Amino acid sequence: MTVRILLADDQPLVRSGLRVLMADHPDLEVVGEAATGAEAVRLVREVNPDVVVMDIRMPGMDGIEATRLITADRATARVLILTTFDEDDYVYGALRAGASGFTVKDMALDDILAAVRVVAAGDALIAPGVTRRLIADFVGRPEAVPERPRRPVEGITEREREVLTLVGRGRSNTEIAEDLFITVATAKSHVSRLLTKLGARDRVQLVITAYEMGLVTLPR
Repeated sequence: MTVRILLADDQPLVRSGLRVLMADHPDLEVVGEAATGAEAVRLVREVNPDVVVMDIRMPGMDGIEATRLITADRATARVLILTTFDEDDYVYGALRAGASGFTVKDMALDDILAAVRVVAAGDALIAPGVTRRLIADFVGRPEAVPERPRRPVEGITEREREVLTLVGRGRSNTEIAEDLFITVATAKSHVSRLLTKLGARDRVQLVITAYEMGLVTLPR
């Protein structure tokens, strides 16, 4: 199955580089390019991509507002933020707007392509360094207990505990399936049940929950 991609970045060289990179992979197809957020929103409606690789800082409408409009428009496209700027305000803004992933441009090219595929498959992905900051921010809040007691694991199966641990380590559904020798569909089902049982809104909250439960430790 070919992943149809829309590139949204105000720098022509960035778009050109990504387009050339993706052209070498038969499962990836660039179906459009946008230099502004407004143009990205318009093109999503015209070309119906699977994934929008979205920059944040663009003239006029920025990538976060464009993401909000795309995800609110019942479009099937999923948004992967790819930016030079990984400040916390951008991270939280992008996730609140409905982005399925947040990556930075200094990642290895293979990792960027892997992120596109993960998001296209319906999974969520956040760059490891960003995930570490999200957890550190949560732990550092005034209401957090300095020496946190481990939150008991209740109401989940042993298999779900294993899946939650891997989610906490930043593993995608495909990687979880490989680690546990199960199908990707089964891995997705486990993650969905965990979201429901633990009252988590998204995968980021599952990561935090895994930390609270003592299943993973804060990365350093």
